[in-house]
Amino acid sequence: MLLLDQATKYAASTYLAYGERRAVTEFFSWTHLHNTGAAFSFLADAGGWQRAFLIGVAVVMSAMLLGWLWRGVASKGQGIALSAILGGALGNLTDRLLRGHVVDFLDFHYAQYHWPAFNLADVWITTGAALLIWAHRKYGN
Repeated sequence: MLLLDQATKYAASTYLAYGERRAVTEFFSWTHLHNTGAAFSFLADAGGWQRAFLIGVAVVMSAMLLGWLWRGVASKGQGIALSAILGGALGNLTDRLLRGHVVDFLDFHYAQYHWPAFNLADVWITTGAALLIWAHRKYGN
């Protein structure tokens, strides 16, 4: 997960100029954007302190996820979910450490509606969270 996330961000950064959008379908484009904040650019204009804060949050959360995985999981689904969240957290952490921002490149839109651009790390985190909820509901742990 981490390697695929970093490879796709590298491709977006290499083959697209910053801010460029290339239409793939009527509702999807490749793009190259930087996010210095969290989800939906939350804290992006906070003046710079957010980088250290978000790095700290990612390190703490990654350590907690590793601890949870180390102690053992209640089900295979829970293990997959935690691994996906961890992979996504490490992907965006890597960006913040190496680049000072997160690279976003997936751009979905319809008519005048536009979803904020995101990346595969965000997909792993969201999918992992949904799987974790599902595993908890199914197995109760």
